[in-house]
Amino acid sequence: MMHLRRVAQRNITRVGKSRSTGLRGLATAAEPYDVVVVGGGPGGYVAAIKAAQLGLRTACVEKRGSLGGTCLNVGCIPSKAMLNNSHLYHQAKHDFERRGIEVPTVNLNLAKMLEAKTNAVTGLTKGIELLFRQNKVDYIKGTASFLSNTRLSIQPISESDSTSEIEAKNIVIATGSEVAPFPGGSIQIDEEQIVSSTGALELQKVPEKMVVIGGGIIGLEMGSVWSRLGAEVTVVEFLGAIGGAGIDEEVAKQFQRTLTKQGLKFKLNTKVLSAEKKDGKVYLEAEPAKGGKSETLEADVVLVAVGRRPYTDGLNIEAAGVELDNKGRVVIDDQFTTSQKNIKCIGDVTFGPMLAHKAEEEGIAAVEFLKTGHGHVNYAAIPSVVYTHPEVAWVGKTEQDLKAEGVKYKIGKFSFAANSRAKTNLDTEGFVKFLTEAETDRILGVHIIGPNAGEMIAEGVLALEYGASSEDVARTTHAHPTLSEAFKEAAMAANGKPIHM
Repeated sequence: MMHLRRVAQRNITRVGKSRSTGLRGLATAAEPYDVVVVGGGPGGYVAAIKAAQLGLRTACVEKRGSLGGTCLNVGCIPSKAMLNNSHLYHQAKHDFERRGIEVPTVNLNLAKMLEAKTNAVTGLTKGIELLFRQNKVDYIKGTASFLSNTRLSIQPISESDSTSEIEAKNIVIATGSEVAPFPGGSIQIDEEQIVSSTGALELQKVPEKMVVIGGGIIGLEMGSVWSRLGAEVTVVEFLGAIGGAGIDEEVAKQFQRTLTKQGLKFKLNTKVLSAEKKDGKVYLEAEPAKGGKSETLEADVVLVAVGRRPYTDGLNIEAAGVELDNKGRVVIDDQFTTSQKNIKCIGDVTFGPMLAHKAEEEGIAAVEFLKTGHGHVNYAAIPSVVYTHPEVAWVGKTEQDLKAEGVKYKIGKFSFAANSRAKTNLDTEGFVKFLTEAETDRILGVHIIGPNAGEMIAEGVLALEYGASSEDVARTTHAHPTLSEAFKEAAMAANGKPIHM
């Protein structure tokens, strides 16, 4: 793609010209980049593009060799490819007949399914490179480490290129997160039998038995994939509910019932102690979370999905004078500025939910602050989605939040079983739930479990962003017949009574 060539003076780096990146001249102490973004994930590449659009001379340093970060390469995108295609396979095998579609035989070609996933990833990473070229962002393939708060050393990916340095007026740290190891180190990930989410996307055969440690979003999505493809999946969760932080308790209970009907098994309030590989199997020792008699769980593959942690390895962040908190997160203020005024930080490597779309919004806001002094991210209106089937999506407050805060609220619910499009599609699992302030009718939270929830939640995000009431939504025309009518009717239920229940 491009390369860096060392020149005589150590304090000057000439960036080699490339047909694919359109790199432009020198980055020196006398003429530094306006912005260098370290990390090419969702937050980083969006920040770089926005900075260039705002007229700032911009470079993005990424060590993976392909843009898009964890999300695009080994996370959000490949997992959604597997979720979609495994769902189609499961439908063809178990659901087509009741729809009047007769398919004599349905066979799984796992190698082809994995290839389709890889093709989706490759196409999108190349698409980001094109966006860089179109917006005149210099794409530097290499590992960046701080030499000072304005200077970065670049270790190139290619062994034929030598280490170089670049200078920047402003730097944005967007290095993301990595898989969190199992607490205590008693279980070691080998990406073959004991896998992270990365390894779970590359299994070359369907395991007979899979144990998922962790009942959050990643564990449930990957567990669903392999369950649909034929594995017997057991999810072990330390807490008493699935879905992770932020999910409404009522939705979590419905979600667990639904996944149980699909064949997943759950062991809640359970603590995994250790794992032993023996005779081609993995044996997990587990006990009740509050203590008690232990049990042994047998699996062909174990997925460790206990969360992620900020990634700053190799960044030499101390040389920049950037402060970290006790969780390894970069400390920032409300303008994403670190303890160094010219260094900002966004995404998983700092505070807040580890979500690609949250990082993207921060990337835009951070460079807007650099250019104009103004930027905006509304953390009260960031949606979360679980891409199982049915999907689960939410934004804003949960019932448990409102009870803890002593807020008086109303509930409006509407079941997809009463929605004409869902009934037509034979896909009626779940409901839409509104939480509104009792006195003002202002929408405080929206929670959906059901078909197309991940798309439908966008209307809830918009409603929260603009301070809408449930009456505002209820009086807004929704096309018929659509799943979104369930959203309107839930708003009507919060404000009065729905029509179709």
